[in-house]
Amino acid sequence: MQLAPAQLASHLARGLRSLYVLHGDEPLLQQESADALRKAAREQGYTERSVFTVAGPHFDWGAVLVACGSMSLFAERQLIELRIPSGKPGKEGGAVLVGLVQALQDQEAVLGLITLPRLDRQTRASAWFSALEASAVCLQIDAVDRAALPQWIAQRLAGQGQRVASGVQGQQALAFFADRVEGNLLAAHQEIQKLGLLYPPGELSLEQVESAVLNVARYDVFKLSEAVLAGQAQRVQRMIEGLRAEGESEVLVHWALAEDIRSLKRVKEAIGQGRPLPLALRENRIWGLKERLFERVLPHLTMSTLVDLLEAAHKVDGIVKGLRQPDWPADGWQALHRLALQVCQHCVAGTRAARG
Repeated sequence: MQLAPAQLASHLARGLRSLYVLHGDEPLLQQESADALRKAAREQGYTERSVFTVAGPHFDWGAVLVACGSMSLFAERQLIELRIPSGKPGKEGGAVLVGLVQALQDQEAVLGLITLPRLDRQTRASAWFSALEASAVCLQIDAVDRAALPQWIAQRLAGQGQRVASGVQGQQALAFFADRVEGNLLAAHQEIQKLGLLYPPGELSLEQVESAVLNVARYDVFKLSEAVLAGQAQRVQRMIEGLRAEGESEVLVHWALAEDIRSLKRVKEAIGQGRPLPLALRENRIWGLKERLFERVLPHLTMSTLVDLLEAAHKVDGIVKGLRQPDWPADGWQALHRLALQVCQHCVAGTRAARG
């Protein structure tokens, strides 16, 4: 059974199932979901809790099965938590997880909670995860997308009795807030709580938000790639500056930008050879949000433009490795900024054409 995190509260109000699986890459939301499950379990008599963390190849999987099959000496019901930080239980662990599904279904006095990180495509297709998906309540907990972040902030503010002004000023306040906490949901949560301590319930002005919310945004090169392809020039500039301040590797940032250019060129060439766009994207392993961005901008990018961008990426490769290039900044980060904005400008033209 698949369940969205927002549906968890109403689900728990109707009663508990025997096994829950939380998987994803957003620590705050995963922690909140796990806390909600623990609270519901305590209220329904699961007063004893055992926690197992799979650390290394020598983990004792037998102890998990013994705990699930044994009656507690101190409580009628118990909660068994199994944490797999790597997301890779191994061959033995995979077999135990398949058996665990049946063991918990047969044991009403035991409730299971398994927490996993974000899983790749291969892991999601494994026999053990397929068994969990078929019988457990599974919550995929992803990071909040930048476009959805203002609404998420507004909902959290409403939860503590606060709101931004209506109209343009309120949208500006939420946009300012989102810019300062992007990629760092835990910090966003803390900043929202701080507003609750500083100001009474009611309406928050733009000035109050600007004076209280710190710049705690965190960025990664993959989100930068998405912003470039989406043609979000201001966000790209902010992310480049943030990555530099965080000490990110210039080489890694260049790789992400250059790989997107190479992928765009490969897919464009495949289309020119008669390949349908969806097939060309799959063959080049372009999935998810990036797939939609490629579909939007590719029809409006010419092969000569992509060749020019690839040549620019080649020059920046030399700059970040210490070589000088005529008519380019000598500083690696300045060169990366220029390259990112060049790609962004071509992509924003494609985005506008697709919307038009």
